[in-house]
Amino acid sequence: MTKIGVVGTAGGWSSEMLADAAAQRTGHRLLIDMGDVGLDLDSGKAVFGGVDLSELDAIIIKKVGARYSPDLMDRLEILRFLNARGLPMFSRPDRIMGLLDRLSCTITLRLGEIPMPPTTITESVDKALDAVDAYGEAVFKPLYTTKARGMKVIRPGKSARAEIDAYKAENTLLYVQKKIDLPEQDLGVVFLGGTYLTTYARHNEASATNGETWNTTTRSGGKYKPYDPSADIIALARRAQDLFGLDFTCVDVVETADGPMVFEVSAFGGFRGIRTVGDIDPAGRYVDYVLERIGS
Repeated sequence: MTKIGVVGTAGGWSSEMLADAAAQRTGHRLLIDMGDVGLDLDSGKAVFGGVDLSELDAIIIKKVGARYSPDLMDRLEILRFLNARGLPMFSRPDRIMGLLDRLSCTITLRLGEIPMPPTTITESVDKALDAVDAYGEAVFKPLYTTKARGMKVIRPGKSARAEIDAYKAENTLLYVQKKIDLPEQDLGVVFLGGTYLTTYARHNEASATNGETWNTTTRSGGKYKPYDPSADIIALARRAQDLFGLDFTCVDVVETADGPMVFEVSAFGGFRGIRTVGDIDPAGRYVDYVLERIGS
């Protein structure tokens, strides 16, 4: 029996779906909560629920924790140890590490000459204020976050410095990005093993009326819709994901008056948008991909 473990969150929609898909194909189901894993560096054993993870045939990393935080880096280090000792992982932990931190992801994308919204990185309130004035409006983004949690739009004016001071009280490094007004949607361009899989749109008609045109996340009312992207958009997203070498990922792309731009490349990639807009089974496709690569 081939044994594939899934690192994810119990009750998480995508995590459970992936664990179910592995069970359907192999007869073995193991959903791993990294918070309950113990690694013995001397023996090389990493135990979860009485199972030595080092004896599995492969691990699929779907989600390392419920929320993005620097603590997830430590969990990835445990997985990196097992991966370096020969346990196949999809995607590799060292590659995920380059995406978990928003700044690391952005630096890699910019070094790869991927078009992104104008961005300023600083610890200085004065320089952040200069960026807000230059951009007209700016979105302040935490380094570890998803679905726009903790993000704040700051506009030029008398209150701008006080707003930045308050934001800096919780964020040492300020990631300041020019606010891009979205055309009521942005795109999720999905790749499996570097091969284009599908695209969905996150569409939020309400964003145009509530003034939050920078945010189409499902958490803010966005809905998934089918979308047929141009060849240029797919090519741009492919260039972006190629920089990281993940086995499964989604590239967030926005169409602007200056052409398509990339917001970020996802460290894990979600399944819900894919399932909502089409007949693709992302979990099944992912497990089949893993089975092919481990020769099972």
